[in-house]
Amino acid sequence: MSDTALEAVLRRDRTVVTAALVIIAVLAWAYVLWLAADMAMQDAATPSAAGGDMGGMDMSGTDMGGMDMGAVVAPGFRAWAPADFAFIFAMWAVMMVGMMTPSVAPMVLLYAGVGRKARAGGRPIASTAWFFTGYLLVWVAFSVAATGAQWLLASLTLLSPMMATNSTVLGGLVLIAAGLYQWTPMKGVCLRQCQAPIAFLASHGGFRSDPLGALRFGIVHGAYCLGCCWALMVLLFVGGVMNVLWIAGIAILILLEKTVPTGQLIPRISGALMAAIGAWLVVQAL
Repeated sequence: MSDTALEAVLRRDRTVVTAALVIIAVLAWAYVLWLAADMAMQDAATPSAAGGDMGGMDMSGTDMGGMDMGAVVAPGFRAWAPADFAFIFAMWAVMMVGMMTPSVAPMVLLYAGVGRKARAGGRPIASTAWFFTGYLLVWVAFSVAATGAQWLLASLTLLSPMMATNSTVLGGLVLIAAGLYQWTPMKGVCLRQCQAPIAFLASHGGFRSDPLGALRFGIVHGAYCLGCCWALMVLLFVGGVMNVLWIAGIAILILLEKTVPTGQLIPRISGALMAAIGAWLVVQAL
């Protein structure tokens, strides 16, 4: 490749990275939407939708990709098999990519822009892909924990067919806990690291020239992001892991928290609302 052609590619890096992020997010959201639509359609076709047995929990006819989703959600039918764990983990991992890619885009684009200038100056840094991979690894690890939490809730028969808790008290308590976390110092520290990419760079030694260093750098940023958002992700068990509107609402809240320059205002307002709604649910259930 000639120097002129190389320079043209480097000038287009921001466009390329933006396009890649958009494609990743769109594909992830398309997968989540397909799962939700397929599950809703199959649930409507089961005997329970027509007034079947087991109080609306009979999903014996539900089969998503060869897997009995009714048994996964309500394990009274059978215990989870390895394929069930793999499927639910994949679902969570793809959903995390779709939800978190938009909010990390400013940091990734900053990395790509600095990388272009560093290469032009003869001091290249590791590829943006290494940083982004490190970031996503954190959310893959969270997906493992979320899969375990879903298995536990399903084992205790605390999940509905749409993978939301069927216990009003539990849902209210989760809302209260998530709302209170929005006010904690840890939330504030982690959110500030996510809101200010340049400050994050300055406080963590800048970009790395070696791939493993960039991977670790992405993991560090992802860890702050996890500290900022994990409680909001737990709310998926309240509104429904397959509730697309609920998923989109949480993703939008995360994006607003990280990109709108209001400091701690958005998390504190949302936290107060969550806690209030959770308390109301608990009181109503008692």
